[in-house]
Amino acid sequence: MKRCLLIILAILTGLSALSDTPQNEYIKKYASIAVSEMHRSGVPASITLAQGMLESRYGLSSLAADGNNHFGIKCHRNWKGKTMHVNDDAPNECFRVYKTAEESFRDHSDFLRYQDRYKGLFELKPTDYKGWAKGLKKAGYATDPKYADKLIKIIEEYQLYKYDSGKAVAGASSSSSSVAVPESPLKIEKKAQVEVKNPVRRSQAAETYSFRLDRKVYKKNGILCVYAEHEDTFESIALEFNLFQKEILRFNDVASMRPLKIGEVVYLKAKKRQAPYGLPMYVADDKPLSLWEISQRFGIKMKFLLKWNPGLTADYHPVEGDVIYLKKIK
Repeated sequence: MKRCLLIILAILTGLSALSDTPQNEYIKKYASIAVSEMHRSGVPASITLAQGMLESRYGLSSLAADGNNHFGIKCHRNWKGKTMHVNDDAPNECFRVYKTAEESFRDHSDFLRYQDRYKGLFELKPTDYKGWAKGLKKAGYATDPKYADKLIKIIEEYQLYKYDSGKAVAGASSSSSSVAVPESPLKIEKKAQVEVKNPVRRSQAAETYSFRLDRKVYKKNGILCVYAEHEDTFESIALEFNLFQKEILRFNDVASMRPLKIGEVVYLKAKKRQAPYGLPMYVADDKPLSLWEISQRFGIKMKFLLKWNPGLTADYHPVEGDVIYLKKIK
């Protein structure tokens, strides 16, 4: 009898040891962070966990173990924290060192949410892990042709999809059938621009002016604006909308009159101090906008864009991975 008990105990101990694999330990340790990030950013918890597992070798890589960097995010221009150098795509590359793993997970979420190339993914449901995996590969997240398949395999093998409901972590509510995530950044940006059906025109010398019937007027970040048409210039738009030339130049942070590209936004009033709520930053991808283009896109005065990003000058052109803040970051 005693021998049988010892055998059973040995079997149970073996099964327990098998369950304590690096993969399972990683999931147990970081699942709650991934779920929290899903609620904050909209990145599915399964995708975050699978990417972390794949890129950090289940937390055993030197970047993860020594630098809390689970997603291989490099230093880039505006990183002020500690760094470590590792041979990667090139010898001795600079990578970010985080104080905690939570900081690494948050950085990863923000890099996806605020880069133009990934914003379309946030239109997908957080439970569509296959769509996310394929979308990440298509958007150029990794050069490995099997990257999406690897993520999907990890998610399905370890049932990470259960975390996308937000219910698989201790203490999570099971009363809701859907997970709460923020609106997609594309929807927020679209909502920040509306057509103004009956705009009120400013007047000079007590005269009232009406808009051209075929000219559509919009509000972008709450600011009246139009989009340039064929042969438009700042001067012609100023004349059309009864503005002084120096006003329209100041409203658009430009120094002198020039022709406009078709579709270029032209503000008819002063831009604001910061971007619409829900768009705190712009992360440059492989085709980054200039600072001036960023200020026009989000309706922010250049002087405030520079204020929120100390050390930058108006002629600085972002490079891939740069984070440009669109509001004051505490």
